[in-house]
Amino acid sequence: MTITEVLQFVDRLVEKETGTHLDDLQKEVIQGIWQGKTYKEISENIANGYNENYIGDTSRKLFKILSKQVGEDVNKSNFCWTIERVINSPQFVVLFNGNINYCPYRDRADPQDTIASPETTNPTNKYQNVKYQDLTLAPKIRQFCDRTSELSTLSQELCDRPTALISVLGIAGIGKTTLVKRFVDLNLEKFDLIVWKSLKLCPSFNTIIAEILTGINPDSDRHENQLTQLFNLLRQQRCLIILDDLQEIFIPGQFAGQYQPKHNDYKTFFTMLTQMEHQSSVILLSQEQCPEMICLDEEFYPVKCLELQGLATPDILQNLGLSDRQSWGQLMELYEGHPVYLKEIARTIKKVFLGKVSDFLTEDNPIITEGMKSQFRELFHRLSPVEQQISLELSKAEISMSREQLKTALSLSSTELINGLYSLQRRYLVSPKATPTISFNLSPIFRAYLQIYDNNR
Repeated sequence: MTITEVLQFVDRLVEKETGTHLDDLQKEVIQGIWQGKTYKEISENIANGYNENYIGDTSRKLFKILSKQVGEDVNKSNFCWTIERVINSPQFVVLFNGNINYCPYRDRADPQDTIASPETTNPTNKYQNVKYQDLTLAPKIRQFCDRTSELSTLSQELCDRPTALISVLGIAGIGKTTLVKRFVDLNLEKFDLIVWKSLKLCPSFNTIIAEILTGINPDSDRHENQLTQLFNLLRQQRCLIILDDLQEIFIPGQFAGQYQPKHNDYKTFFTMLTQMEHQSSVILLSQEQCPEMICLDEEFYPVKCLELQGLATPDILQNLGLSDRQSWGQLMELYEGHPVYLKEIARTIKKVFLGKVSDFLTEDNPIITEGMKSQFRELFHRLSPVEQQISLELSKAEISMSREQLKTALSLSSTELINGLYSLQRRYLVSPKATPTISFNLSPIFRAYLQIYDNNR
């Protein structure tokens, strides 16, 4: 949805209430809020010198008008998704000579005046009895180890009490995709529709919707609003949609979990999923926490956040040509139970140390393979400058560092430091520790990489 469409819609609602159209300042305010800006940022971008308090007053007057017109509370925090939902709810919008009237309590409408919903045009429910699977982009699972507890959690949330939105989170390679694919393989018959989509190449949200709808029905109505069609599908059928590599639609070089402007439609969709009635679920796989999971309270909203840690048992090391089984636990601890790191280092041990784990463990520092370097290099370049500074400083310390120690070592404000630490935790690179004051630990393997990186700069 474009800002032009939003401005046109809001303008018509305001004109219906007040008899006047939006003025230039109101348009600037609406545009800024739609782009996720603060009142201060909006005021700084306006040439006439309005301060943020005046901008706030202007927006609140607009929200009051919009709330009255749509019949529900509209405020800065819910403006974007509320307007998106209203615009994409055809049963609410009636056209009279080009003007929009919003009728939340309308019991019946003239068929010639109403933009027809799928239920109106097809009383038999067009998606009834749909059976469809698209697992083209889902990986084939060759080994599944030590995730029975997490698998049970997914079963409870998706089968026992359908949860609308689930995030499966963790650092790259920790096993998110493997876990979810294992769940899918075991529960194929419990869903009417299962679709697995990768966001690795950053497809637009409209592209994803179109692929799902045309996959079900190549002759689907292209003139009907696709978001409406999708929610009709989610209501009428038991659907499971998996979106892998969600972090690819976030902005690199900034704090974790900030959407690229062109991908704000995903954010709107995720929020709508938790607000609207349906019987389906969406799983998000990401290396960074999804903002919607942080803002929404699991007690009141149908959401779940499942964070994956390293493997606890050494089963993954079996059949990899390693000896000295009594040393496997130490190897697991050194590489944090990370399945990809362990497999890579096992190949190194097999070739260079003839499989003798105890000999390998005599090395002074963790060995970083070329594969690990490549992964950490990509990860480091996704960090914001503040996060990079904090990470490099933590990598120099033999033990954890407190906020006060970091503040002394770095030229950062308290706000920058705290936001940076929080963002690094949302990327699963830093963890807090109470000993007895709060201090912060860097992932040992990431620390080893940064020491190499810092020495080579």
